[in-house]
Amino acid sequence: MSGHITKDRLSKGEIFEVLRNQRRRYVLHYLKQDDRPVELGDLAQQVAAWEYETTLEEVTPEQRKRVYTTLQQTHLPKMDEAGIVTFDSDEGRIEVTGLTADVAIYLEIVPGREFAWRELYLSLGAISCALVATLWLDVYPLTTLSTLTWMAIIAATFTVTATAHIYHERHMRLGQGEQPPELSYGADD
Repeated sequence: MSGHITKDRLSKGEIFEVLRNQRRRYVLHYLKQDDRPVELGDLAQQVAAWEYETTLEEVTPEQRKRVYTTLQQTHLPKMDEAGIVTFDSDEGRIEVTGLTADVAIYLEIVPGREFAWRELYLSLGAISCALVATLWLDVYPLTTLSTLTWMAIIAATFTVTATAHIYHERHMRLGQGEQPPELSYGADD
C-alpha cells in the first residue's frame, strides 16, 4: 500500500522532479482528466498509446509491457512517495490525492516545450519605452499620431499579448483535453 508521508503541499523541487519525466506527466494528465481511481493496466495502455503515437487498440503487447513495468517499478512508487498519487502495488490501483490538484503546473516550465513569454513581455516593454522616448523628443513620423493614440496602441498590444498568454497557458495544463499538452502542442508546430 501507499508509503508516502502526508504533507500539505509540495515544494517546487518535488514538482519539478515529478514533471521533468514525460511518462510521469502523462500519468498526471490521465489521472487529472476525471480524478477517479484507475487500474495500472488501463493507465499503461493509454500512456503507451501516447508515447508511441498510436491508438489504444494498436498498442502492441511489448509496448504496453515496457510502459507497465516502468510505471510499476519506478514512476508510480516515486509519485506515491512524493504524495502526488496513491499507488497500491498489490491491487495495481492508482488514485489521486489532495496534492494531485496542486500539480497544476503547465508545461511552460518543462525544458524544450516553452514559449519565451518573459522575453516577449520584456521586448514589448523595451519597445514601449523607446516609443515613449521618441514621442517625448517629437521624432517624425511618430508624431503624425497623437500621444493618446500611441498609448491606446501600447495598451492594446499588451492586452492582446496577455490574452494569448492566458489562452496558451490553459491549453498547456495537465488534465485538459484528450491528449497531454506535449502531444497537442507538437501537433500545432
